[in-house]
Amino acid sequence: MEGNLAPVLYDEPWEELIDGKVVAMSPQPTLNHNSVVLNLSRIFGNYLLGKPCRPFGDGADLYLTEKDHFIPDFMIVCDKDKIKHGGRYVEGAPDFVVEILSPRTSRRDKGYKKDVYERCGVREYWIINPLARSIEQYVLENGAFTLGDVYYYYRPYELDDMTDEEKAELVTEFRCALFEDMVVRLADVFYYVGE
Repeated sequence: MEGNLAPVLYDEPWEELIDGKVVAMSPQPTLNHNSVVLNLSRIFGNYLLGKPCRPFGDGADLYLTEKDHFIPDFMIVCDKDKIKHGGRYVEGAPDFVVEILSPRTSRRDKGYKKDVYERCGVREYWIINPLARSIEQYVLENGAFTLGDVYYYYRPYELDDMTDEEKAELVTEFRCALFEDMVVRLADVFYYVGE
């Protein structure tokens, strides 16, 4: 095979409307980003089989306000009336949203978007940092997000430097606030991340 292997560039970049301004999204997510989205799709997709809520991965349009049309990295919608035009987009607050940080988007995801999700009534919001292998879990209480916790996934070799007491205090799984009977394992969310 001769020649250079160039990355495929998309003809039509994804765009979001953020506070009334059109913002182009990164044309290609990183492999770590992609792994987290696929892992979430598998985890929640399996859990939600036969249940009324529906998961949506990267690329699903979300219309929240006239000035805010987002494309979340992952979301769950439990009210099927919010799924419009045969599943082409979601209108109104999803029940659950995940944004996966990148250097270009982290400020918006932790600031403006978080505020809009809160104002619109998203019940649970996760901010996932694939580089730090962390999840910030926000839960809507009395109309405002409260930080449930921040969870970190440590690889086996990182545990070698920890004392037994430190290892005993590590959280390796947690409950999704939206679905109280659902336990999420950090190792499952970050499978393949950083490999």
